[in-house]
Amino acid sequence: MRIVFATLALSASMLSLAACSEPAEDTAATTAEADPAAMEPATAEAPADAAVLDASTATAEQLAALPGMTPDLAQAVVAGQPYASATAFNTVLMQSLSAEQAAQVRERVFVPINLNTASEEDIALIPGMTDRMIHEFEEYRPYADMAEFDREIGKYVDEAEVARLRQYVTL
Repeated sequence: MRIVFATLALSASMLSLAACSEPAEDTAATTAEADPAAMEPATAEAPADAAVLDASTATAEQLAALPGMTPDLAQAVVAGQPYASATAFNTVLMQSLSAEQAAQVRERVFVPINLNTASEEDIALIPGMTDRMIHEFEEYRPYADMAEFDREIGKYVDEAEVARLRQYVTL
């Protein structure tokens, strides 16, 4: 019963936030279904109201406006589109950024990973991931739907963290 109420509360929050936010230019450019929060915060988190851009569809203008992203790097990211994996995107970032700088960019720009097929390396690139959470992501495969992801990962982290993680994953 708690799960039902928690799901209803999360859904109501997402609807409220969606109603209050301005429409995106390209809804395919984001994978956000809720606002981010942290279970084990990374060193530098994206603002709570920031959606994560899909690196495979983001424009150079969208990318260049982000912290840590130069116009040249934005052009390099666009030149590599579409990305086959989060690892392929990270390779482009690592050509001109340090590991720490690349991690900060991945908080706001990411290639959504398929929960059922992503490699351990791709899962590890999700901002704030720990070895334990990588194991939990893999343990519950295959996921039938995102509600199953919410339920299973919700055993280990709070609702806000599940919502944050959903921005980086897909089925």
